[in-house]
Amino acid sequence: MKIETVYNKIKLSISIAERIAKKNSSTPILGYIFLETLNNNSLLIKSTDLNLGFETIIPAKILEEGSCVVPAGVISSFLSNTQDSNKTILIEASVGVVKINTGSVASSIKTISQDDFPIIPKSKTKNTFSIQGSDFIKGLKSVWYSSSVSSVKPELSSVYISCDGESIVFAATDSFRLAEKKIPIKKTKDFGSILIPLSSIPEIIKVLENTNQIEVNLDKNQISFSFENIYIVSRIIDGVFPDYKQIIPKSFSTEIVCLKQDMINALKLSHVFSDKFNQINITTDPTEKKFELSTKNSDIGENKVLVDAAITGEKISINFNQKYIHDCFQSIEGDSVSLHFGGINKPLLITPNSDRSFKYLVMPMNR
Repeated sequence: MKIETVYNKIKLSISIAERIAKKNSSTPILGYIFLETLNNNSLLIKSTDLNLGFETIIPAKILEEGSCVVPAGVISSFLSNTQDSNKTILIEASVGVVKINTGSVASSIKTISQDDFPIIPKSKTKNTFSIQGSDFIKGLKSVWYSSSVSSVKPELSSVYISCDGESIVFAATDSFRLAEKKIPIKKTKDFGSILIPLSSIPEIIKVLENTNQIEVNLDKNQISFSFENIYIVSRIIDGVFPDYKQIIPKSFSTEIVCLKQDMINALKLSHVFSDKFNQINITTDPTEKKFELSTKNSDIGENKVLVDAAITGEKISINFNQKYIHDCFQSIEGDSVSLHFGGINKPLLITPNSDRSFKYLVMPMNR
């Protein structure tokens, strides 16, 4: 294989492929990137960690056809540390080695046999829909932090995606808190529901973050995303996501409306004094126009913060995980939020006042 291509284009593509390639002692080839010439003066670049696969095609002048696999970390580091951004780069592969020449820098990188490089699956169904990449990423970012980091229950270590006819619905839960985000979409048929593994989400976000229209294809065991000359595919989890809508309260005994930034500032201050369980107590009195956040740590001290708010309903005093409450504010747009309480031992529902497409549920803690 011998090609010439623009340095900037291959550098960007290799950096994406390198993030997906994973070093694996039992399967070393997963730490490599596959390069192959195509007959339309282009170069195919792909990588996989078996859960997530990536392919992209960039323009290239084909001097000799062929293919090779190169160590992902080495070629990515080489390209990121050279400065020939506007030049053409020459790549020449022969048995056991690939030579790269940027004009001012020349290197040889050892390669291995490409025979065992995994096949990246392609969707075989036509169960597709189109969506703005920024909207799909907003849906993922709004909920994925609520997924369980433990893989004991794979359905909880995932992001659940479904369609309600008018919106794509994103949801995630670790059984202690739950986030739901609805993204309006036109002309989308009901595709059922899928579970994307949490481990795939960060790389999907990085690849799709700055894209426009993308095509999403759903298959029995996978979900894929296509745009321009890029294709990324993830396996999906075979499991049943909890029927979470049954636990979202329909009525409340107390409601607090406050400024989002006031709540964030109070939570940050309270965290300084929180214990190892991140326990925080929320106390309200509807006769007052403030509510109290209090934390206590036997090794440090204690803290109480009063937050201005409009309060209706009954008095409450309930403990929650401070971190769980704080996490949701990254998904809330607008200046104010509502905190809905159902009473002792009942979950807290947090919603933005200017955007009803997002809901966040937090279970209380025992003292």
